[in-house]
Amino acid sequence: MIADIALRTCTDDDFAAVTALVSGALLMEADDDVLAVRRLVFEPARTHVAVDADRIVAAGGVFTREMTVPGTTLPVAHVTGVGVAPTHRRRGLLTAVMTDLLDTVHTAGAEPIAALWASEGGIYGRYGYGLASWNVGYELLTKETTVPGVTQPGRLREVVPAEERATMAEVLDRARGTYPGVSSRPGGWWQRRTADVVSRRGGWSAERAVLCSGPDGADGYAMWRTKGGWGASGPIGEAMVTEVVAETAEAYAALWRFLVSIDLVRTVRYEFAAVDEPLVHLLDNPGGLVRSTGPGLWVRVVDLPAALAARRYAAPVDVVLEVDDELIPGNAGRWRLVGDRSSATCVLTTASPDLTMDVGVLGSVYLGGVSLRSLSDAGLVREHDAGRVASASAAFGWDRAPRSWEIF
Repeated sequence: MIADIALRTCTDDDFAAVTALVSGALLMEADDDVLAVRRLVFEPARTHVAVDADRIVAAGGVFTREMTVPGTTLPVAHVTGVGVAPTHRRRGLLTAVMTDLLDTVHTAGAEPIAALWASEGGIYGRYGYGLASWNVGYELLTKETTVPGVTQPGRLREVVPAEERATMAEVLDRARGTYPGVSSRPGGWWQRRTADVVSRRGGWSAERAVLCSGPDGADGYAMWRTKGGWGASGPIGEAMVTEVVAETAEAYAALWRFLVSIDLVRTVRYEFAAVDEPLVHLLDNPGGLVRSTGPGLWVRVVDLPAALAARRYAAPVDVVLEVDDELIPGNAGRWRLVGDRSSATCVLTTASPDLTMDVGVLGSVYLGGVSLRSLSDAGLVREHDAGRVASASAAFGWDRAPRSWEIF
């Protein structure tokens, strides 16, 4: 370890110091209300820190949650709260903490992949993570476009989010199994999600929610905030949609029809759309929707054979992958992957490789949202037999692009 600096995991007593460190690294402050909410999901035994003379100077943690991947749901190490004190940068502390965290996840053997959101995307490739999804932001001009049709009276009901946590949790749990990249919300996660801390509203209103119900009960919900405003020609209010979850196409259309028709709102924003979000096809004028795209989830394959055997494949695949992994030597080698939509196996082999790649490439394609072909065209995959990239690329894809409804 670095001289005079020790690595360890946290205790409950470290919570305030770790939160202050990470908040400062992200150029934020954590008041008492923020601390109370974050404590709901704090996992001290999974939070790794570097300590210099009893002062915590670097940290990185894991949340214990599930995530949907193509064809199934897995325990996934949700890496979070990574930061280094400004006085201790460029000393290898980030690498020490991230390596210690990764070693612990690998040794435990319960989570075949890890995932994170990156505040700075240039950092995590060195630790074997690959960019696995894209996050799309929407700006919808309500005077330019709308969702045609009529929603049946009584289908929608406005509610206070904190009062309907149980109902929204049931909807999410039923819906999330078909959306790669979506995480479970166990324990205190729904309480955290609906806490609505005033200091974090950023000038927006309190968060509001609407439930959509069908013959069998609730089948969708949406949450949003508003910000009022007036211009020379009248109202210029805005709505910030924070989450839309629907089990059916009818519920999805009804929720968005409501969200784009709120009185006095002229601009609707949404920061968590998927690359293949259906909304664009519902609008009567797609030109009234402005889109921006940025990096989403980064994925790290922790246990290669377990990870590749756990997910499912859009097309039959039988391929030998030669993989390099500097941080987890057990992932390195030649692996024969055989799979389809119903099952998969991945075992070591001495056969000649069809494709050669770094472990980060497997992280990128794991959720089905990044094309192996595009990575090959970028020079990140070596094809030994013609046609193998094409067939493997089709297999690693999926019928829905990965997405996430929150940053963890």
